[in-house]
Parts: sequence; C-alpha cells; structure tokens
Amino acid sequence: MNFFLEVLVGGLLSGVMYALVALGFVMIYKASGVFNFAQGAMVYLAALSVVGVMEWGAPLWLAVILAFAIMTAFGIATEKFVLRKLVNQPPIALFMATIGLAFFIEGLAPMIFGSEPRALDLGIVDEPIPWILDNWNMVISKFDLVAAGVGAVLVATLALFFQFTRIGRALRAVADDHQAALSIGIPLQNIWAIVWGVAGFVALVAGMMWGARNGVQFALTFTALKALPVLILGGFTSVPGAIVGGLIIGASEKLAEIYIPPVMEGWFGGNFGGIEGWFPYVLALLFLLVRPEGLFGEKHIDRV
Repeated sequence: MNFFLEVLVGGLLSGVMYALVALGFVMIYKASGVFNFAQGAMVYLAALSVVGVMEWGAPLWLAVILAFAIMTAFGIATEKFVLRKLVNQPPIALFMATIGLAFFIEGLAPMIFGSEPRALDLGIVDEPIPWILDNWNMVISKFDLVAAGVGAVLVATLALFFQFTRIGRALRAVADDHQAALSIGIPLQNIWAIVWGVAGFVALVAGMMWGARNGVQFALTFTALKALPVLILGGFTSVPGAIVGGLIIGASEKLAEIYIPPVMEGWFGGNFGGIEGWFPYVLALLFLLVRPEGLFGEKHIDRV
C-alpha cells in the first residue's frame, strides 16, 4: 500500500509540473481563442534567460527579475508587432503566427545565451523528505513538493484574476468575439499585451522548475507536448481545469507505468515497458470521444 501511495503522490506532484506549462496555453487561448504553438519555446527562452544572466555574473534573484522583464517585454512586443496586425483574422492565421513565433524564439534564444545544456540551481535539493521517509517509508522529493506549492499558488492567483478583476472579465469578452469587444470599448491591444506578459511570467515559473529538474536545454521546447493531454482533459479555457488535468495525467501515467506492463506481459508476452511516454495521449484520445470540451471547458455551440 505504501508503494502505491508513493507512486500516486509522485505522479500528482509531477502533474503539477505539467499544469504549469498548460497554464500558459490557457492564458493565450482565453485571450485569442487560438492554441499558442510557441508556449514551449517561451518556456525555453525563460529558463535560458535565467541561466544566461547568471553566467554574466548576476545572482539568482536578479537573474529572475531580469528574466521576468525580458519575458514581459517579449509579450508586449509580440502583441505590437504580430497580434495587432491580425485582429479579426481567422483563428488559423493566429495559429500560424504562433508557429512562426516558436521558430523565431528557438533560433534567437540560443544565439543570445548559447545553446549548450546547463544546470539551473534554485537552492532546492531534489532528495527525499526525511520525516516522510522515516514515518511512512515513502520517497517524496522536496523539490516536487516545492514545485507543487508554487503551482498551487500560481493557479489560485490566476483563477482569482480571471474571475474577479475587470481585466479578467474583459479578457473573456475578447476571447468570445474580438469585434464585439472592440465595439463596446474594450482596448483589445492592451488586453492582449497584458495577457502575453502574464503568459511570459507563467513560462518563466515553468521554465525555472523544469530547468532545475532536467537542465536548461533545447528539449524544454518539447514540454509543450506534455501539456496537450492536460489541456484536453481540463479544458482549453479553464485555469482550474489545467491543474486538475495535470493531476490526472501525472497520476495516471505513473500508475500505468508500474501496473499495466505486468498484466499485459502476462496476457500477451513480450515487453510492454515505456507506457509512461504515450499513455497520457491515449487517455486524452479516449476522453475526446466522451467529453471533447474537457472537464471544465465551455461547450462550443454553433449558432445558425
């Protein structure tokens, strides 16, 4: 039983890491109704900015502040030079713009800060918590617990921001209809600039957590792929859905990796290892058949 709980808790804590990446997607989708293909590249840029500035001699706290300024400036520049030209354009045009933006970031970031893999030390040790190990005989990482706490605070803050602030309400109006939002006086450019700036901050938090765990390297751009099943389960427009979807994906992939291969090998023989890599996508595919809008997503209705 202790081993099951250890795997379950480890999966839930990993799910929070996935949710951190998914939050950036939710932010952009709520503002523009378009999937941001560049979110993984933004995570890479944020993490690379932190280690790059630290290599120039800055302490961690200053590097984080400067990286935040870089990501905020990048978000505002994206609105001014890319999105402002695409108001009232079809969603596919915005989606194609984010693809181009991803390739631009993937080329620009290594050119400025270097492309070699580097470690990011946040001062959080990735080792078991002694009290839990001694009393429960479970290996729970301090790093995972801190990352989960950071994710919980970030999700709660964003949920309150979207629900109870004027900017949050304006953002929802913009996502529903750009032209209607403009007609009632909502400053579309300002809303998009704010949202991309906040999405840059979310990418910074996710990049620091993932960079400290796996190292700052180009592979961080592929963390966006881990967020896809999270978004499908939780819904593309829901901040709480991102965290719930992350928890489900994180727990299910860890449990599947441990418990499904022995059963399948007993039935069919052969080797069924490596389920963790693709099980979340199968789960998301099955979920699409039952509830395409996700657990917390808004059901799409076409009016004719």
